[in-house]
Amino acid sequence: MRTILQLNDNWFFKKTSDIPVKLPADWEKVSVPHTWNAEDGQDGGNDYWRGTACYARKLENPVTSGRVYLEVNGAAMSCSVYLNGKELNHHDGGYSTFRTDLTPYLEKENILCLTVDNSENDRVYPQKADFTFYGGLYRNVNLVAVPDNHFELVKDGTPGIKVTPVVSPDRSSAEVTVQTWQNSGTVTFTLDGCTEKCVSHDGMAQAVFTIKNVHLWDGLDDPYLYTVTAELDSGDKISTRFGCRTMDFDPEKGFILNGRVYPLRGVSRHQDRQGLGNAITEKEHREDMEIIRECGANTIRLAHYQHAQFFYDLCDEYGMVVWAEIPYITEHMPKGRQNTLDQMRELITQCYNHPSICCWGLSNEIAVHGVTDDLMENHVLLNDLCHSMDKTRPTTMAHAFMLEQENPLVNLPDIASYNLYFGWYLGTLEQNDSFFDEYHSKYPDRMMGFSEYGADANVKFHSSHPEAGDYTEEYQCVYHEYILSCIERHPWFWATHAWNLFDFAADGRDEGGNHGLNQKGCVSFDRTYRKDAYYLYKATWNKKDEFIHLCGKRYKNRAEDETEVKVYTNRDKVTLFVNGQEKETVTGKAVFRFKVQLEEKTEIKVVSGDLSDEMVLFRVSEPDKSYILEGGTGSVSNWFDEEGFKTDHFSVRDTLGTLRAHPEASVIAEGFMNKLVNSRGDVAKSAGENKNLQKMLNGMSFESILKKAALPPEMVQNLNDQLQKIKK
Repeated sequence: MRTILQLNDNWFFKKTSDIPVKLPADWEKVSVPHTWNAEDGQDGGNDYWRGTACYARKLENPVTSGRVYLEVNGAAMSCSVYLNGKELNHHDGGYSTFRTDLTPYLEKENILCLTVDNSENDRVYPQKADFTFYGGLYRNVNLVAVPDNHFELVKDGTPGIKVTPVVSPDRSSAEVTVQTWQNSGTVTFTLDGCTEKCVSHDGMAQAVFTIKNVHLWDGLDDPYLYTVTAELDSGDKISTRFGCRTMDFDPEKGFILNGRVYPLRGVSRHQDRQGLGNAITEKEHREDMEIIRECGANTIRLAHYQHAQFFYDLCDEYGMVVWAEIPYITEHMPKGRQNTLDQMRELITQCYNHPSICCWGLSNEIAVHGVTDDLMENHVLLNDLCHSMDKTRPTTMAHAFMLEQENPLVNLPDIASYNLYFGWYLGTLEQNDSFFDEYHSKYPDRMMGFSEYGADANVKFHSSHPEAGDYTEEYQCVYHEYILSCIERHPWFWATHAWNLFDFAADGRDEGGNHGLNQKGCVSFDRTYRKDAYYLYKATWNKKDEFIHLCGKRYKNRAEDETEVKVYTNRDKVTLFVNGQEKETVTGKAVFRFKVQLEEKTEIKVVSGDLSDEMVLFRVSEPDKSYILEGGTGSVSNWFDEEGFKTDHFSVRDTLGTLRAHPEASVIAEGFMNKLVNSRGDVAKSAGENKNLQKMLNGMSFESILKKAALPPEMVQNLNDQLQKIKK
């Protein structure tokens, strides 16, 4: 008989590496899930506390026979287990489960201590990325009591059971191989009313079942799950769910599920919450899934690390197709090779049975410093490891836009994907199209996806003339409207994932009117409100839950005679009412636009059948400054006074490369660029060293870079004045 006892309460906590010999009554009392960075990891400044802390509690021996294991489901980023002062185990990797056999060391009364460390080092990933590395014991901690003869618990945090279903070519049946690992004895397997008894050989037992008239796991339409159980003569019993499906990838058709083209269109997800950090419960996981489901996504990129098993379970249940990956990200560490292999081995071992997972992600934007021989070798080893452990799923990677398309790293995994931010960080929206057009023309036989794209939006900021860098809700909508049209023009993408569905903490950031926050989410960090762009996706993807949404409700005060009113809906006809009078009916798809003459107070109502939405707008004489990022460009189009402008001197209209080539002008340009990079965290600093990125920036006008940086007009004027003093 297996017994699981939760140990989430009655912990004593202190930021120390000292191991107490008795319970320290003066330490802080906490419950798990817990993180010590819930506040300072979200307030900006890149100064959140990273170090070693200790969790301690009493532990009574729960059994008189059999064995007892401690199960830790998430300790970021390294953890050592102590029982009565003796170190029993050490684990590197903050996102996976590991277990420790306590049995030989248990006394009647015990002091259990876990030291958890998220300090900087050069061997445990992640160390540099655009998100906060919360420290803490942030997932459940359990005691698992089992008979002496039991299913494997320790190796790579295994669930002890592995299921490999192979669906027949006509998809009418499936052959299901079930494997377990244990000390010895006979294992009784039960699946779909059938039972097989198998004797363990060399610690492994295997049964093969044939399911006739197989019920397929079919994505959102029908995510059907089977359950298989395994039981030893000793009474130890485990079970797992799995699904039978076929997943294929085609360079022209994209993703194919169970023989039919099934375009993967979805979002990425970070797990943290405002005020909670990573210390979230099943309630928060389920709420995230409901929000993802509501927008109509059918795929999730679970970035950039192994997520909670509960969330993978939800993906199985809801029919989400999942990209699972390890936190090998941004900066390659030569001393971290073993840790990448360990984290990948744990990810595959612990997540293999989930039918929702379609691929294993090797790394994310790892080449920002360039591709070295050691980095390449690390990826070859990871790729080979994935294929040796799982012959049913491909490998993939997410590449930063500055990695050359012809680089061998792009084609190393089975399928590839790019993170592009043209139209936000640099360049124009149209460059997203041209980049992928060029790639597909060069490599028509390769599978390529769109793994990240996005634009930050602070819901306080608004504009009737939105542009990149203004952090308005309106520009985020413009951006995503364009990207969705780009995706439609490239149906061969094997998957697309918007970055990100939720705002998330990045303590190194200080921009867009908020500290320590990446605001590319279409939903707020605390999940209390959806930005307008969220409803664009719902209108495009969700065909079942009919709705209508008026954009710009938070943009009440408008300094213009005529304004645009925009509607997102998954219906095909919208009627506009202004101050109670019917004005216009428009037919279309997803996005509907109307021009409205503003009065001092204008009541707007839009109707589609039995659905409606309303808002009130006010015409004001001057732009409402609360809608403009403090120090930002707002709707200013003229950067400086044209009178007296000297064309034979440098100005912000010159390219960055031109300014950098001149000794005096480069001092001004580089001074600004350094300040800009420092405001955007460690990842921006790393990316700033990339030669391909610098080549792209050098081709841009300094003016366009300043606009994206949302500088105050007076600062732009000052920069231009300085440059105008330097003769070409």
